[in-house]
Amino acid sequence: MTDIAMLPESWRGVLGDELQQPYFKELTEFVEEERAKGPVYPPREQVFAALEATPYDRVKVLILGQDPYHGEGQGHGLCFSVQPGVKTPPSLRNIYKEMQAELGTPIPDNGYLLPWAEQGVLLLNAVLTVRSGEANSHKGKGWEKFTDAVIRAVADRPDPAVFVLWGNYAQKKLPLIDEERHVVVKGAHPSPLSAKKFFGSSPFTQINEAVAGQGHAPIDWAIPNLG
Repeated sequence: MTDIAMLPESWRGVLGDELQQPYFKELTEFVEEERAKGPVYPPREQVFAALEATPYDRVKVLILGQDPYHGEGQGHGLCFSVQPGVKTPPSLRNIYKEMQAELGTPIPDNGYLLPWAEQGVLLLNAVLTVRSGEANSHKGKGWEKFTDAVIRAVADRPDPAVFVLWGNYAQKKLPLIDEERHVVVKGAHPSPLSAKKFFGSSPFTQINEAVAGQGHAPIDWAIPNLG
């Protein structure tokens, strides 16, 4: 499991060393033991889906989530996103409501965010696996060290990026980012618990202004209907 071939090619140069660290070996052994006991999401082949969908040199925006959805068929390796045909979760519904109010984009019939990832939006969770039905069950096992390395790798590139940190958990990653070189968009988390503060925060306009300021084409946030 610690083979560098697991990583998408564009990330191997900056993350390959992480796979050789003792913590990563322990982490992968833990995840394999968990899989032997029962369902773990996302499936093995989708654990690095965010890195697969958004190559290292094409990251314009990094949105940080916490850990994968823990329901069957939901999490597929991109934060806030669910597989086609799966009901849109509450946090993502709130993201869509803010997009509609802010940008006028219609609310789509699905929660599949791959079109964002393909435009350079790295949809990274801080923890990349979860036990079925138990949120945060793989927290503190080593994934955070690995995803901190992902954040640092993007922050260390010569090409600046936009980091989107919604909620207190994500904002703890601020020390990893040089705010003089990069733009950080901070705000309340879109979960139902804090959505009142999230609504009206205009994150998508802020992100696109920053992306344009960094010399890149803005993101088209509209998600096509699949129905």
